[in-house]
Amino acid sequence: MFNNLINLIFPKICHACKLPLSDNEKTVCTICRHELPITNFHFENNEAVKKVLYGRAELENATALLHFSKKGLVQELLHNLKYRGHEDIGEFLGNWLGEELKTIKNYKEIDVVVPVPIHKNKRRERGYNQVTKFGKAIAVALNADYLEDALLKLERTKTQVFKDRITRFEDAEKRFAIGNVSGLQNKHILLVDDIITTGATIENCVALLKTIESAKISVATMAIAE
Repeated sequence: MFNNLINLIFPKICHACKLPLSDNEKTVCTICRHELPITNFHFENNEAVKKVLYGRAELENATALLHFSKKGLVQELLHNLKYRGHEDIGEFLGNWLGEELKTIKNYKEIDVVVPVPIHKNKRRERGYNQVTKFGKAIAVALNADYLEDALLKLERTKTQVFKDRITRFEDAEKRFAIGNVSGLQNKHILLVDDIITTGATIENCVALLKTIESAKISVATMAIAE
C-alpha cells in the first residue's frame, strides 16, 4: 500500500516517452523498448563502429547497442542519463548489451572493462560518470573486472559542434592520460562509452591503452550517431 501511494504521488515514468510505467516495467516502457533502434552489430558481424575508426585505432571487436538520431528516443534517453540525473538508464542499457555480448565468443574473452573518463570537476557537479553503471553491468555479465581509473581526463570538454575531425582529435589528444593500469598487461580490455560520433575520443583512449604491454582492445558504446 505504501509503495502504491508513493507511485501515485511520484509516478515512475518511462525515460524515453515520459509516460507512466506499469508495475512490471523499469526505466523504459515495453512499447519504447520495442521501438528503440537496435543495431545488432555484434550479432551480424557488422563493422560499422570499426569503420568510423578505420586506420585510426586497432581494435579486436567493436559494437554499439543503438542507433542515435536527433530528436529520437535514444537522444532522449542519453540526455536523461547525462543531464537529468537518471543514472539507472546506464545500468538498463548495460544489462541489455551485457546479456547479448555474453553469448558471443569474441566478447566472452574480455578480461576487464574500462570506461571513457570524465573530468573530475564535471563528475563532482553531476555526481557520477554516465558510463559507470553501463560498464559495471557489462562487466558483471561478462564475468570481467571493472577498472574505473585506468584512464584520466585532464581537461574539461568544450563544445565540439563547429570543429572538424582533425581538430577534435587534437583536442582529445590533450585531454586524456593513462591512470591506474596495474594488472592490465596481457589483458583483453573492453573500452565503453555512451556514444560514438567522429570517434576522436575513442581513438585517443585506445591509443593510450595500446601502450600497455600486450593489451588487446575492444569497444562497446550505448549508441552510434547516424
